[in-house]
Amino acid sequence: MEKKNNMLARNAEDTKKLKSQPVWLQVYMATPEKQRKLYHRTLIIVVISQIFGGAGLAAGITTGALLAHDMLGTENYAGVPAALFTLGSAGAALLIGKLSQQFGRRFGLATGFLAGGIGAIGVVASAIMNNIFLLFASLLIYGSGTAANLQARYAGTDLANSTQRATAISIAMVATTLGAVAGPNLVDFTGHIAESIGVPALAGPFILAGAAFLLAGLILLVFMRPDPFIVAKAIAAAVQEQDDTNLLNSVSDRRGIIIGATIMVLTQMIMLAIMTITPIHMNNHGHGLSEIGIVIGIHIGAMYLPSLVTGVLVDKAGRTTMTIVSGFILLAAGVLAAAAPVHSVTVLAIALALLGFGWNIGLITGTALIVDATNPTARAKTQGSVDVFIALAGASGGALSGMIVGVSSFATLSVAGGILSLLLLPLIIWSRRNHNKN
Repeated sequence: MEKKNNMLARNAEDTKKLKSQPVWLQVYMATPEKQRKLYHRTLIIVVISQIFGGAGLAAGITTGALLAHDMLGTENYAGVPAALFTLGSAGAALLIGKLSQQFGRRFGLATGFLAGGIGAIGVVASAIMNNIFLLFASLLIYGSGTAANLQARYAGTDLANSTQRATAISIAMVATTLGAVAGPNLVDFTGHIAESIGVPALAGPFILAGAAFLLAGLILLVFMRPDPFIVAKAIAAAVQEQDDTNLLNSVSDRRGIIIGATIMVLTQMIMLAIMTITPIHMNNHGHGLSEIGIVIGIHIGAMYLPSLVTGVLVDKAGRTTMTIVSGFILLAAGVLAAAAPVHSVTVLAIALALLGFGWNIGLITGTALIVDATNPTARAKTQGSVDVFIALAGASGGALSGMIVGVSSFATLSVAGGILSLLLLPLIIWSRRNHNKN
């Protein structure tokens, strides 16, 4: 009888807490069917926003270095735009994560994209005024769009179950590809448009980037209602209050975050180190811009296009299996790039395709692990913090690649990257051993 009374008292308390929520949130918390519909609707909104976000990202990055070179009249600072994108992205990732945690994905992601759009407009203004300081400041702000573009992959996972998360991540990445492919192909067109209105041609892609980022932000702000993260957070809080055993084990939580973050940091560093130096390596051995463009284009395609298949595999085959697969593919990419004859575009293209594919698997697997290991009550903030390390890892990889090649060779860098990927194997062994102990 006492047990029954305690159960009735708890049910009454749960009902009271549920009724304290806004009416719309009560409906979603109590209706699994509405949650499923919101999950599918969120994916559609994310896909549309990511198409514009990808276009904004790729269009701007395509000519950032060229614009800086044109304004400065020297190649010595050609790497500054990429560094500023990265620093801006790292800082914005942290801010977007905190805003998303407190106010929802809609507000956090929209803020990032809108700030990125403002940064792109600032770049255009700096080109008109030939003001290098405004250019650098604007590029830093432009990085916010890059951070929002990356963090949008999390939005579709908020209401996904454990067998849908990697697939949801992959859908967002495929959508980014559509925009990323379109953006660079519009460089000449936007350049002509810019010149027709008295703006330097190299600033033309940033006009497109500004419009694309602003549209991506507005789409999220207007249509991502109700916010999936707010719903997921309310459901998680209700579940925890009903049964303390549903609380995540703090050790398992930290372990999952460490594993997921390490996978993404390693794959990002390896990928960017080899990718960054490949065009210079090819140029030094007599390959033209068209050949370099083909190799990098194949690489970028391999980074994103396999995502739908990768997501399904990560959900079906498991995180551990796909982490191991990622490590071996990156190893193969490094070895093949090192062994590629300097005159062979085909072998380099295959190596860079493997590099992109290995990165794709690592990013989707690592992202899924982060979602698995976090509870909505702290998930967005944690995701933002992890993305800071990913951005800094990319910057480190790019910077170190030039130093390694400067003192050694492209082959040394490639082999080193491949060997570094093998660190994923002891990481998995460690995670499995600790899992078995608990």
